[in-house]
Amino acid sequence: MEVRGRDPLTGEALSVTVEEGRIAAVEPAGGVPGHYLSAGLVDLQVNGYLGRDLNGGAVTPEDVQALCRHMAARGVTTFLPTLITAAEETLVQAMRAIATARAEDPLAARMIPGIHVEGPAISPEDGPRGAHPAAHVRPPDLREFERWQEASGGLVSLVTLCPAHDGALGFISALARAGVHVSVGHSSAAPAQIMAAVRAGARLSTHLGNGAPATMPRHPNPIWTQLDLDDLTAMLIVDGHHLPPEVVRVMLRAKGRERSILVSDVVALGGMPPGVYESPIGGAVEVSASGRVGMAGTGFLAGAGLTLEACVAICAGMLATTPGHVLPLATRNPGRFVGGRGRLDVGAPADLFLYDWQPGDTALSVMEVYVGGEQVAPC
Repeated sequence: MEVRGRDPLTGEALSVTVEEGRIAAVEPAGGVPGHYLSAGLVDLQVNGYLGRDLNGGAVTPEDVQALCRHMAARGVTTFLPTLITAAEETLVQAMRAIATARAEDPLAARMIPGIHVEGPAISPEDGPRGAHPAAHVRPPDLREFERWQEASGGLVSLVTLCPAHDGALGFISALARAGVHVSVGHSSAAPAQIMAAVRAGARLSTHLGNGAPATMPRHPNPIWTQLDLDDLTAMLIVDGHHLPPEVVRVMLRAKGRERSILVSDVVALGGMPPGVYESPIGGAVEVSASGRVGMAGTGFLAGAGLTLEACVAICAGMLATTPGHVLPLATRNPGRFVGGRGRLDVGAPADLFLYDWQPGDTALSVMEVYVGGEQVAPC
């Protein structure tokens, strides 16, 4: 099988040969280039979309399978279902549903390599806690983590926490030894605590610049510290709402492109018509025509409403460049944390998408999507 398209960097025609679900060759091609061709998008933070909610308290395998198809239609070929702070029984129920979805549906099994648990060991304080329910914030517990792994079949592969909790450093060390990635996020931790977390094995920052105190010292403060630490790769929500353009540009300069990742953090109300909705997370939540998702009547965000292909285009606009220069932040870089996905290399999984884009576009127009060499969109 052959997939042809246009190299996102050079604009030249490109041919990708697929054999047994993997890329067998990537070569220049003759003829008209057509749509742009890229490795599939990799999103490490997906809470839901188009009404399918991973954090609504009653997740079904059908919800997870539908979410896979929604993500695939947006060019996302790999994602981590993200579960936020909740009672243990709620987390375990959702994990079992995700595991069942993968067991029943080959597409879900290919698209979902793991689960991201965002909490419950986050800061209990208003501000850094964000929209997470205060009643369920609790210190990290290795016994609880082991119960997560038992319920999910070992799928928990990324955990976000605040390293200020008692026992956090031992928890981080244990997870790192087990091959589970740990990210600093929703955190009120002091710089010294963040540095200690990195020494213990933390390697990521969850939506850096968000889930942070509304006011903090000019210096030192936790954002400066995370920008400075080369061992931390920064996940950024570049949807035009979470971070101003100048902040995005400064963060990318400080971290460097290799240590930066785009995530969507999209929630169940993402993709829904504008209006006010009652949500189990955040209560009355307003969706705007621009895709902003916020607590109604306030200036506070309640998650994100745009998917990753929009974040790539918006980021390209902020940097005055083309999506080809931004795509590694949404393919190869996050792919390093899910077993090397997101690569247009010989031997890599044949996860591909073709898209169109013109200067000024605020999203990539997804034309075709392949997962493991099989076309999944349009379907």
